[in-house]
Amino acid sequence: MSGRGRRLRRAAGGPAESELGGCFMASYTMIPVEQAAAIILDHTEPLATERLPASAAFGRVLARAVHAAQPMPPFDASTVDGYAVLAEDPNPRRKVLAIITAGRPVETAVETGTAIRIMTGAPLPPGADAVIMQEFTREDDGHVVLERGVRPGENVNRLGRDIADGQVVLEPGTALGPAELGLLASLGIGAVEVYRRPHVAVLSTGDELVEADQEAPYGAIRDSNRPSLMAAIREAGGEPISLGIARDDEDTQRRLVRQGLDEADVLVTSGGVSVGTRDLIKPLLEEVGTVYFGQVALKPGKPLTFAKVGPKAAFGLPGNPVSSLVSFEVFVRPALRKMQGYTRLHRPTVEVTLDHDVRKTPDRTEYQRATVVWRPDGLVARTTGSQSSSRLLSMVGANALLHIPPGEGTLAAGTRVQALLVGELVVE
Repeated sequence: MSGRGRRLRRAAGGPAESELGGCFMASYTMIPVEQAAAIILDHTEPLATERLPASAAFGRVLARAVHAAQPMPPFDASTVDGYAVLAEDPNPRRKVLAIITAGRPVETAVETGTAIRIMTGAPLPPGADAVIMQEFTREDDGHVVLERGVRPGENVNRLGRDIADGQVVLEPGTALGPAELGLLASLGIGAVEVYRRPHVAVLSTGDELVEADQEAPYGAIRDSNRPSLMAAIREAGGEPISLGIARDDEDTQRRLVRQGLDEADVLVTSGGVSVGTRDLIKPLLEEVGTVYFGQVALKPGKPLTFAKVGPKAAFGLPGNPVSSLVSFEVFVRPALRKMQGYTRLHRPTVEVTLDHDVRKTPDRTEYQRATVVWRPDGLVARTTGSQSSSRLLSMVGANALLHIPPGEGTLAAGTRVQALLVGELVVE
């Protein structure tokens, strides 16, 4: 489709447009970070569900509640190694009738003057109502001598005490980890209904880009955004699809944008979203869908773009490596988690104390890369050095993004700020 003569589709209140070659470019009003994040989540829904074997469902999110089809434990079970006895039997010396090991019950009943040797997890024999630990007994010629009394129900895990028959054991929105999968196995549940993982097409744009394994001639740079974003997508639970590198050519980018939207649930591009003559992503998204915003009051990441093409989402991320990753963390990752049915969409946010002065940005919220360390007197944050949006090294080793509100001047050392935790805390 030619860029000429078409009707641009964008959110209400869209700005004026200008023509760049065959594409029309709209200039977008810069909106606050919070508003941009809300718009994205308001236009994001969980994906369809699928039924998977429980053994293949690690990391997936339940779409339906799981009910217990039987009580747990399914019988009265001993919680210790010892002797199954009748608690009210006054005889301290009792004849040992048999031995019960886990998985091997016996039909012999316990009566007055008798006991049965029992192992942890084994079912309580008929007639017994308590188990005395072997540490409080001694053996004597086929008998056991109890060295203290025992209470009814002592050391017995009653049928259904852990889980009642029909009880909801896992709620919708539960992420399936080791404990959850173990619980499913214990209940004999072999398959579960979970939300589908989002397929995410990733496209890098720019004449200057070459692949990571290629020589970079003078003026060229290796594409770091696509490998970084694909790894971030995997970490967020998505399944990335590489669309490669698109040169700054309208037809090439149009073809790849449409390919990504055809093949995936989400399209993520990097570069080509600023206001230069070769920044084509915004007008191409305007051509095929509705663009909801094209600038965010964020540093780094101002030219972030969000669009919907039918039910599919498209994110135009900035080309600078740090801007791209920070934008993904703040905006794209929560959307991918919502698509997967998570109820917790965001990383944990904690309050930290600045270890040094931090300069504010007058007109934009800034997310500074930092290391947060735990000390006995609280959490302390120090930035990772130069916060240039091209300095990918500032993300290496960072376990937090410091939320620095817009304003004039400097936040002094000792100031308390919010930090989005993106990695494990460091302990000093």
